[in-house]
Formats: sequence, structure tokens, C-alpha cells
Amino acid sequence: MAKKFLGGVLTGTALTVASLAGAAFTFKKKVVEPEEQEVARIEENRRRAIRKSLSAHRRAK
Repeated sequence: MAKKFLGGVLTGTALTVASLAGAAFTFKKKVVEPEEQEVARIEENRRRAIRKSLSAHRRAK
């Protein structure tokens, strides 16, 4: 009986750890990465706007 109990505890622990890892991976893919991509897109647009502004205000020689 102790073997079955120990096996059940180990199986339950392994499945819980696997579930938590899956949840963390899913959270990263669904929440963190899109947010990082949005920040990168905004930063790129800011750089483009600065270049465009500087280009528009340069004096022609």
C-alpha cells in the first residue's frame, strides 16, 4: 500500500509541475511576447518619426 501511495504522490507531483510549466509557457506566448513586440514596434515608429522630423527641418545647401 505504501508503494501505491508513493507512486501516486510522485505522479501527482510530476503532473502538477508539468501543468505549471505549461501554464507559464502559455502565459509567456500569449501575454509577454505580444507586449514586447508592441514595445519594439512603438520604439521603431518613434525612431522613424525623429528621422523624418530631422530630415524635414534640415537646410538645403
